[in-house]
Amino acid sequence: MSSLEEHITEIEEEIRKTQYNKATQHHIGRLRAKIAVLKLEREARAKGKGGGLGYSVRKSGHATVGLVGYPSVGKSTLLTRLTGAESEAAAYDFTTVSIIPGMLRWGGASIQVLDMPGLVPGAAKGRGRGREVLSVVRSVDLILFLIDPEHTDFRALVNELEGAGVRVNSRPPRIVVTKADRGGLTISSTVKLTHLGGGLATDIAREFGFHNGLIVFREDATADQLIDVLAANRVYKPAILAINKCDKLSPSDREGLAVRLLEFRPRFISAKERIAIPDLIEAMGDALQFIRIYVKPPGREPDMDEPVILRRGDKVNELLKRLPGELDVAFKAAQVWGKSARFPGQTVGRDHPLADEDIVTVVVQHGGRASTYAPA
Repeated sequence: MSSLEEHITEIEEEIRKTQYNKATQHHIGRLRAKIAVLKLEREARAKGKGGGLGYSVRKSGHATVGLVGYPSVGKSTLLTRLTGAESEAAAYDFTTVSIIPGMLRWGGASIQVLDMPGLVPGAAKGRGRGREVLSVVRSVDLILFLIDPEHTDFRALVNELEGAGVRVNSRPPRIVVTKADRGGLTISSTVKLTHLGGGLATDIAREFGFHNGLIVFREDATADQLIDVLAANRVYKPAILAINKCDKLSPSDREGLAVRLLEFRPRFISAKERIAIPDLIEAMGDALQFIRIYVKPPGREPDMDEPVILRRGDKVNELLKRLPGELDVAFKAAQVWGKSARFPGQTVGRDHPLADEDIVTVVVQHGGRASTYAPA
């Protein structure tokens, strides 16, 4: 083991042996900051040496979903059920030794699904090509965790992702960091900080070599959240959880798993027996926050088979960017039918937020005259 790895292990062991309480939280916070800095150094060394062989995946479609799970939980079979893509499946570990992509259709959207090699304990440290797999996980739009009755230690999977800087079903902390060349370090907060008192925020910043500048807290952040912001290499990914081979679970086993994993609202499926696959597809589309917008040409019905795919919260302005022509310049107004309209055919501007299955007619300005946009 390298001296760097030994140092990380020693600090991790010290944290494990230290009981967390009010008196020790400052010490533990500093230790966690030290580990984060050492891991950044480890990543830099790995990149300097070429980082080993990696996986190259060309992203396509409206979003990319990564299948994450232990070996032999049925990821390859699930990929085939979802997309029809051929991914070798067998009842032994490490069947998949490369990234296998497939394409899934959801309500007019194209979702790329990636079958990846199974994760094993120590993946974040490089075991079982874990670093290469986790680098792909960092790039996906949605993580689909897959476990089965023989591999139910879901928290260990999450911990491997956490170790690689992937934060699951959470948002970036509301902390603003501004660096300066001189003037010392100033800590400011709009709320009371209950986790970072006694100069802990300053000490954590200094572990990262941050001695001059301003840190503004807009929420009651923890030491780990501040470390994440200072590390500046964290990614925040939505995730859903599916429990495969549900046909092998008794009703009481299902109930027990549902309670234990309540936070993730697990979906019970069987890829082999084709149980609840459509429900899982709907859950994926919902987690990706897709909305379907149908463009209505003048005097005609909208094409309900080819919606424009946007994300929840997108506005008319985002729709204009997906349509051909110079609509940003020629746009005059839009007429909207659907959930986002107060009444059918409401006239709105470019800042109007759209909703799933809205129907929109775009009105453009031509030489002082308004006309409706009709897609080719």
